[in-house]
Amino acid sequence: MTTILDTRAPAADRPRHPEKANRPDAPLLRKPDWLRVKAPGSAGYLETRNIVREHGLTTVCEEAGCPNIGECWQKRHATMMIMGDTCTRACAFCNVRTGLPLPLDANEPRRVGDAVAKLGLEHVVITSVDRDDLADGGAGHFAAVIQAIRAACPATTIEVLTPDFLRKDGALEQVVGARPDVFNHNLETVPSLYLTIRPGARYFHSLRLLQRVKELDRTMFTKSGIMLGLGEERNEVLQLMDDLRTAEVDFLTIGQYLQPSRKHAAVARFVPPDEFGSYARIASAKGFLLVSSSPLTRSSHHAGEDFAKLKAARQAVTASERATRS
Repeated sequence: MTTILDTRAPAADRPRHPEKANRPDAPLLRKPDWLRVKAPGSAGYLETRNIVREHGLTTVCEEAGCPNIGECWQKRHATMMIMGDTCTRACAFCNVRTGLPLPLDANEPRRVGDAVAKLGLEHVVITSVDRDDLADGGAGHFAAVIQAIRAACPATTIEVLTPDFLRKDGALEQVVGARPDVFNHNLETVPSLYLTIRPGARYFHSLRLLQRVKELDRTMFTKSGIMLGLGEERNEVLQLMDDLRTAEVDFLTIGQYLQPSRKHAAVARFVPPDEFGSYARIASAKGFLLVSSSPLTRSSHHAGEDFAKLKAARQAVTASERATRS
């Protein structure tokens, strides 16, 4: 028998991003007025935080330093981040802790279901860290969480924001088989920036993942998001839109990249709101059912309202197609 001793320091004492510790500091640009938000602290925010703490859950809202946390938590909308707080990837843009994750918590699905019920959520977003250490990338855990939410809150619609399940055969099929209402996987940036911004991922694998969802279930909504301000060119963003439409993705989100620390990728520029509006109009013309494009847009921001808009947009397209055929 082999005994493995975990000699790591407690999580609070370990550096959050050890792989970035020796990188030179990148400049921090001053945020323009359109990116400034109020500090959280409302009664609704505090109540949501207490429920999250009570159930021992992790949220991407906190771990990724989302600027919309005050607004969303005031409405009791929290995006659950399952499978721990430590990611096996080391993306240059992300504030989530990196390192060797702890084993999966078998009780987490039940706790998530209980928290969703206590928060009274009509729509919930479930995301996760990357778990390259697991044989299925955590797909079975995703499925278990979906099933637990269905048991605790049958009327709640479920959106998943998944890793890419790179080299995890059969993982995607497990998640799709659990029948979430929306399947989201973010491309994050244009392919020319992958080696520096998202080095552990592969652009065309992520595209294929989204396309495969539609092959497995034509009725499932698919969604993807990107950040602007990392040095991408406009023509690259337009080509990315075409790539997503080829994969039949329904919903595109576009937001401003915000640099978590001096050790993360630098902000190349702050994209003005009118440019986000221009991208929204172009994406809509390319055939996306729904587009959310603004400096503060994030994948889970207004997810419940957007799901209602998605359903309405599909119904309108279906009705138009039926009228054309008749």
